[in-house]
Amino acid sequence: MSAVVSLTNVEKSFGALQVLKGVSFEVGSGEVVAVIGASGSGKSTALRCINALETIEGGEIVVCGHKIHDTKLDRRALRRDVGIVFQSYNLFPHLTVAQNIMLAPICVKNIRKAEARTLAESVLSRVGLSEKADSYPEQLSGGQQQRVAIARSLAMQPKLMLFDEVTSALDPQLTGEVLRVMEDLARGGMSMILVTHEMAFARKVASKVIFMHKGKVWEAGPGAMLDNPQTEELNTFLSNGL
Repeated sequence: MSAVVSLTNVEKSFGALQVLKGVSFEVGSGEVVAVIGASGSGKSTALRCINALETIEGGEIVVCGHKIHDTKLDRRALRRDVGIVFQSYNLFPHLTVAQNIMLAPICVKNIRKAEARTLAESVLSRVGLSEKADSYPEQLSGGQQQRVAIARSLAMQPKLMLFDEVTSALDPQLTGEVLRVMEDLARGGMSMILVTHEMAFARKVASKVIFMHKGKVWEAGPGAMLDNPQTEELNTFLSNGL
């Protein structure tokens, strides 16, 4: 299985605070990797480094062939290959759902407006929101807005999708809506890394779970490892969270 993402001894600090302390892991093509851990463990920072939203101080990151640690990195090319969805939906309120989705393909890929509209309708269908194309974000529930944010990333036809705690602001019913979309993507073979507190989802869907603690990969393995922690730190984390 070829690696879509490879981190090797990655280090990242914010001032005097070292957040990532030699983080290494790989994500194979079609793999779904769930990154878990307490707040401050470094998981979201690792995700942001993978998409070059943060600059690393040490180590190497290669994503879809792009060398993130290279000072000559073409970020525009990287953004075409990697989609990221955040906890906050970041939709433009003055644009319709379809217009929000069409924006990047038109501006980044120079796709014609009619083709972009067709593409928007296609990805909205994938997330179960075909009827909301001409609605505005304020007319949607939180779960629907998050599904639009996922559709917007899918419209760029990425090789890799990153999800940063995308359900943490949603109630259980809306969380279920979003997780079903992500599960469908996983079944379709999309390579995904998700930072999540949804342990049941990680256990069910992830091909690999990475537990981060104090800026390091503390434990890693298949979803079943959540039923049999090998370290006291993971056991404590799961006991506190479940």
